[in-house]
Amino acid sequence: MHEVFLDELRKLNTRFMGMGIDVSEAIEEATQAFVEHDKKLAQSLVKDDQKVSRAATKVEKRTLKLMALQQPVASDFRNVISILKATNDLERIGENANSIAWETIRVKGNPRIPEVEAIIKSMSKKVNFMLDQVLKAYVQGDEKLAREVAKKDDEVDEEYVKARKLIISGIKQDPEAAVASSSYFMVIRLLERIGDHVVNLVQWVIYKMSGELVDLNTKDTDEMTEL
Repeated sequence: MHEVFLDELRKLNTRFMGMGIDVSEAIEEATQAFVEHDKKLAQSLVKDDQKVSRAATKVEKRTLKLMALQQPVASDFRNVISILKATNDLERIGENANSIAWETIRVKGNPRIPEVEAIIKSMSKKVNFMLDQVLKAYVQGDEKLAREVAKKDDEVDEEYVKARKLIISGIKQDPEAAVASSSYFMVIRLLERIGDHVVNLVQWVIYKMSGELVDLNTKDTDEMTEL
């Protein structure tokens, strides 16, 4: 009976990792479309905006079915719960990546702020690296690596604050840049949220390995917005 459970768990992990790879690609391509002003690429991304949601629904259904039929013991239960919870965060990350693609389509006005777009590109690389590393930590059961990933979110937050200041400064220097600024504010906020969801994934890796429920997302986002 336990072998059946382990086989189903392996299948769930494979689906979860496949979903993680899809989400990582979505972040990279959505940000690329935005900074390169590539509306065609953005449109191709939003055409199948339910891809990640469909994958998440399948994982969640299989997870709940596994719990109901197999009644896992404590350590196995943590494994299954971590997949269920982490899948929800991956889905949120996918939705945020899709929103970045939509901003590429919506953004208007030719005057842009290159310095801000450079930071957006950097933020995207950082959150994608964080996501790749936390998925690696999940597969390897590496709690130490997971905790290191959480610390990287501070760098994303710093760039978020820096980008906000540059946007405001850019508008003052060229009022016509204000047309695109709302999209800039939205995109950096979406990337900052992706970083937060990756930290949530870290928390589920820790729970999976130790059974400890931790809260690593303790920053004051309202204070960050006011900076």
